[in-house]
Amino acid sequence: MASLWLTLAVRCLLVALFLPFSALDKLLNYKAAIDQAAQAVTARPLALLLILSGLLIEVLMSAAILTGCADRLAALILALYCMVTALLWKQFWRTPDFRLRGSSRGRDLFWDFLKNFALAGGFLLLTFGGDRAGVVRFWQHPLASSQPYAAGALAGS
Repeated sequence: MASLWLTLAVRCLLVALFLPFSALDKLLNYKAAIDQAAQAVTARPLALLLILSGLLIEVLMSAAILTGCADRLAALILALYCMVTALLWKQFWRTPDFRLRGSSRGRDLFWDFLKNFALAGGFLLLTFGGDRAGVVRFWQHPLASSQPYAAGALAGS
């Protein structure tokens, strides 16, 4: 029973950034979110589409990871989402003040960029597992669940 709760807790930690916080922030501050997206893509309708798509991805994929329903595909989608958002909104290379010492907006963005890619790595680990066989299993059955809450999951079945 403890392993069930630990499994759920680990999955909650993995999606904690998205489900309650980022998705809720997009809903409560949608104008600011669209304004921020418009800075990256310049077209306001496209910015709105990006924010709505992001909201759906954050909610639906997080729910899939928590429930274990097509969780490996959901983790892959969230990994790609983390990488794309890092490339669009954490462009540390464009800041004129990137430096290693002292205050630096560029360095702050660099850390955010790395955190997005580290989180993507966690999602990819959930997607593929820790070995080559997991990659093969995923490509053979991308919609299959990892069965995270099944009693047999402990024995590797």
